[in-house]
Amino acid sequence: MKRGEAAELAGSCGLGAWTAFGVLTMVVVGHDGTPLFADADLLSWSVGHRPDVAVELARGLTDTGTGVIPYALAVLAALIAGRTPRQRALAVALCLGCLGAGQGLRYAVMALVTRPRPPLTDWATHASGWAFPSGHTTTAALTAGLLIIAIRIRGPRGRTVLTLVIGGWGASVGLTRVYLGVHWFTDVVGGWLFALGWLGLCLSAVARWLPDRWAPGATDTDSARGTAEPTGSTAGGRTHTAAEQTDVAREQREGHASDDPGRRGRSRPA
Repeated sequence: MKRGEAAELAGSCGLGAWTAFGVLTMVVVGHDGTPLFADADLLSWSVGHRPDVAVELARGLTDTGTGVIPYALAVLAALIAGRTPRQRALAVALCLGCLGAGQGLRYAVMALVTRPRPPLTDWATHASGWAFPSGHTTTAALTAGLLIIAIRIRGPRGRTVLTLVIGGWGASVGLTRVYLGVHWFTDVVGGWLFALGWLGLCLSAVARWLPDRWAPGATDTDSARGTAEPTGSTAGGRTHTAAEQTDVAREQREGHASDDPGRRGRSRPA
């Protein structure tokens, strides 16, 4: 896919996701943060189906959506996407910037919406801050998106399987927040939509404005392609190469008299 098409597609997906996120946010604010849709039912089911093994697995999985792990995976995504040291250094800065700025923007939304979490008696793990959108969900979804983009850029074997595994991890982290009772399901949906919208915006900006030679995944041949101009001249709609020009010049020299001043004014023998 060409970079212009990628920028347009990513921008469209990001705009659609943020439109849906804005609608959901207005619904949450309009109901004063009370449970929506199937929030209460899913929480009740989770509280009633918590064997010890499942709770420990959920806690381990949910911990991968916060702290150092997402940032380490973002760096890994940058190293996968870049081909040269310069591309990898820039990709690391872009991935960390996307993840860090997304976190800051998400905190701002949480502070504005101020949605309470589910009752403390239903919690099966520690949590802090407001509920909407879910922080673990947003972070894991952003990280999974960066990894998937890096894999699609490099196109290794088994990329479809890797995409499904990474996408499944990003979605599962969000679901563990509901299972552990620290978020409503609509908090998780809000995190997914927020992450998709922010990732689409960042990808669209990079694809649209980043120079070709700096683009992650571009080779030296791709960077030089289009910069070299063909040597030659065009006459009568035909482009002559350097070799053809040399032959033409040789024929012209052979078909004309020498420019020796001593022979000027003499006619050539037949």
